[in-house]
Amino acid sequence: VQLVESGGGSVQAGGSLRLSCAASGRTTSSPCMGWFRQAPGKGREGIAAIDSNDRTSYADSVKSRFTISHHLADNSMYLYMNNLKPEDTAMYYCATSTSAPNICATMQIPTFLDWGQGTQVTVS
Repeated sequence: VQLVESGGGSVQAGGSLRLSCAASGRTTSSPCMGWFRQAPGKGREGIAAIDSNDRTSYADSVKSRFTISHHLADNSMYLYMNNLKPEDTAMYYCATSTSAPNICATMQIPTFLDWGQGTQVTVS
C-alpha cells in the first residue's frame, strides 16, 4: 500500500493544522492506522492511532489537542491539530498496521509496516 501525507506547513503557536493521509493499493481497510512524528535529533514517536472500531489512542503530549479520524471507505486518515506548540515541530508520518486493537493502541513502531514519506509541520 502507498501512503501520502499532506497538509503540513508553518504556523504560529496556538494555530491549527489538519493533516491528511491518502492510501492506495489496498482493497480492504487497514485494521490500524497511526500518526507518528520525528523532530530533528530525536527518535520517531507515535502520537495517535485509530483502529477499525474507531477506538483511538494518543500520546500524552498531544492528548486533548490532537484528534485522529479515518474514513474506512477509502482508507484515508486525518489528524486535526489544535493549539500547536513549538515542540510540535517535526516531520509527521502516517502508517498502517494489521495489529489487533490492543496492540494498535500501543503505537509500537515495528508493528506498522507501511509508511508515508512525511509532511513537515513547523510551529513558531
